[in-house]
Amino acid sequence: MSAHPQLSFDELLTAEEVPLHQVTFVVVDLETTGGDRNEDAVTEIGAVKVRGGEVLGEFATLVNPERGIPPAVVSITGITEAMVVEAPRFDTVLPAFLEFSRGSVLVAHNAPFDIGFLRANCERLGLRWPKPQVVDTVRLSRRVLTRDETPNHKLGTLARVLNARTVPVHRALDDARATVDVLHALLERVGPLGVRTLEDLLGHLPDVAPQQRRKRGLADGLPNSPGVYLFRGPKDEVLYVGTATDLRRRVRQYFTAGERRSRVKEMVLISERVDHVECAHPLEAEVRELRLLAAHQPRYNRRSKFPQRAWWVVLTDEPFPRLSVVRVPKPDALGPFGSRQAAAAAVEALQSAVPVRRCTERISAREPSGRPCALYELGRCGAPCAGRQSAAEYEPAVISIQDVIRGRSSDLLEQLRGELDRLSEAQRFEDAAVHRDQLAALVRSLDRGQRLAALTGVPELVAARPDGRGGWHLSVIRHGRLAAAGNARRGVPPMPVVDLLQASAETVIPGAGPLHGTTADEARVVYRWLTTGGTRMVRCSIPWAEPAGAAGSWRTWLEKATTGRTPYAAID
Repeated sequence: MSAHPQLSFDELLTAEEVPLHQVTFVVVDLETTGGDRNEDAVTEIGAVKVRGGEVLGEFATLVNPERGIPPAVVSITGITEAMVVEAPRFDTVLPAFLEFSRGSVLVAHNAPFDIGFLRANCERLGLRWPKPQVVDTVRLSRRVLTRDETPNHKLGTLARVLNARTVPVHRALDDARATVDVLHALLERVGPLGVRTLEDLLGHLPDVAPQQRRKRGLADGLPNSPGVYLFRGPKDEVLYVGTATDLRRRVRQYFTAGERRSRVKEMVLISERVDHVECAHPLEAEVRELRLLAAHQPRYNRRSKFPQRAWWVVLTDEPFPRLSVVRVPKPDALGPFGSRQAAAAAVEALQSAVPVRRCTERISAREPSGRPCALYELGRCGAPCAGRQSAAEYEPAVISIQDVIRGRSSDLLEQLRGELDRLSEAQRFEDAAVHRDQLAALVRSLDRGQRLAALTGVPELVAARPDGRGGWHLSVIRHGRLAAAGNARRGVPPMPVVDLLQASAETVIPGAGPLHGTTADEARVVYRWLTTGGTRMVRCSIPWAEPAGAAGSWRTWLEKATTGRTPYAAID
């Protein structure tokens, strides 16, 4: 048995300083049909697992790429189509490799190539990429070796210069073995420079400026718990806000080679301290981040340029209402939309089905003036501006839009669906595709808006989600806003904690608009938490049988949020 047991991945991530001799490295090499991770395929994979200089295991297999191998590649690797025709496919090899490398730091020579292929195939096959720490021996060698010591940083050259025991020959396992020797030789070089831990190693890679490494002390004192962190500048201004499931680990990553964003590197260099807010669970952290972004608008957060951004589609208040895109919604509004373009697309879809006017001038119901435009000739407008249509004749179009926004009728959607069928039957496929996309976007916006409105219309609900350790994450939500958050750890009766959270929760007074004053971003975050991850309803101020507003949408939402078919699920 090894003197140093392998750390789990979670332990590796949360440990403050992991000595290099306790880190398990998996050195991997791939052979492929070409250099495009999206178009080419893997033909061979080889990996060596090492810890403390000891080889713990090896993983190697040819892979059927399910396509031809170019002659130029065959001449380099020696891998022919006949050799791989009976080999397993990558969809069976990749899960086995992920299990082999689980809990380890991945190492590769020119890591963006090999790791890029692995990650792209995880996405293609629907596998979760574990986001391991990665060490690139090319970058490390450029940091350690001078031009006098090596003419270049190719694997074959480094293997010769550093006296590797294995000669790389463009076969996966041999090249992985050679990379192991190169890695160990490079680690021996950085040891006298004070590199003793994995964190030191990642911080020693080339693109980490010394000033950035010196800022690492800003993370001292941060807890290993979920929360929000705030980088502050020389004038105590908030530069950047972020969330983390482990505050200390996440903030320390800003001072390593893992941070490559130029704007964030600039932010780190001018930071003077890092404040933090501990949170009960990730939902509270997400909500607090949104509120802090809106309050401080830190210049290094991209989305803080448009805090609480949302667009809505409303009918104007005039005798002949028209559809308008606005930032401040009315009670009957369609949205929220993330961009003005998305809201405008919804307007276009509605206008294609209902002959509401598109001109922007105000029209008097008593003395209309003007001449009909081209839309009148096309039958898309009744020309109320020219007195060709009275307010009473115009009203059915307005009512049909109001009905679909309120969820009272789907006639307008059926009309749009009929138009889609007509275009398809006429073989106007390009027009049909545009119409289809508009209809789909409109249906999604209606569904999203009605669900969020149903959530924000509930005065109070309490929900619980398993914390993965036998306890519960608890949230009190009032009108779609997070009013209180807490935990009932394993062995702690949850209902007394629920009582305390309800008693101490923030008072939320509903505001105007379809979301009752709650921001669209916060409503989305809360809704997502409630409807995923096995969240259970504990208490709700609206009984199951009470219609209350958008009843259909609310019932659908509540069914998704609970387990089984009962409206309220017990927790213990």
